[in-house]
Amino acid sequence: MRLKEYRKKRQFHVTPEPRGAGNVREKGKESLIYVVQKHMASHLHYDFRLEWRGVLLSWAVPKGPSLDPGVKRLATQTEDHPVEYANFEGIIPEGQYGAGTVMLWDRGTWQPETPDVDASLQKGEMKFTLYGKKLQGSWVLVRIRGFGSNPTRPNWLLIKHRDQYASTKNVTQEEPRSVTSHRLLVDIARDEGGDIAKASMGDSADEARRTTTAKSARGRIERKRQP
Repeated sequence: MRLKEYRKKRQFHVTPEPRGAGNVREKGKESLIYVVQKHMASHLHYDFRLEWRGVLLSWAVPKGPSLDPGVKRLATQTEDHPVEYANFEGIIPEGQYGAGTVMLWDRGTWQPETPDVDASLQKGEMKFTLYGKKLQGSWVLVRIRGFGSNPTRPNWLLIKHRDQYASTKNVTQEEPRSVTSHRLLVDIARDEGGDIAKASMGDSADEARRTTTAKSARGRIERKRQP
């Protein structure tokens, strides 16, 4: 069962995370789900997920993806997640695995660039194209071998290929908001009863500052209007 480890780590009567359907349904290479979730848990990281064989293959990317082909981002493979997780944005309660605030930072679809995805994963080099709102174009995941490698949580490198979507733009800093709700992590925590102080640590300092300043200005205007 591909979701056994995922389910073993979670108490679904406590966490709002989806348990996933009982039967994993596979589909072809058309309309495969792609999603990146910005996750402020014990530390900030970005969960990079690709749908394959009825589940979401998952990697934790500490610094988030980069559009610069010269930048190689560490991506640690984690347990498979249910496809329903692609819609999850909210709070994982304290005491639960991965406790913290989760944002849908980017999503869309993906397409493998090689005919045999399973063989590419086994080989440790998978090329693919993303059709997201923030991440697009050709990418590659390359598994790292050698000293310090963990067979249960292998490390990979997430690298952008050179194409028209490559850029030196710092996409995680310049586009920090949710692709669906347009909220920052701190907004999600505030709206849904999470740890606001902890969540704010994961937001772009400039964006958080602009938001705070704008809200303070609106508050002053509203107070002036009061009789």
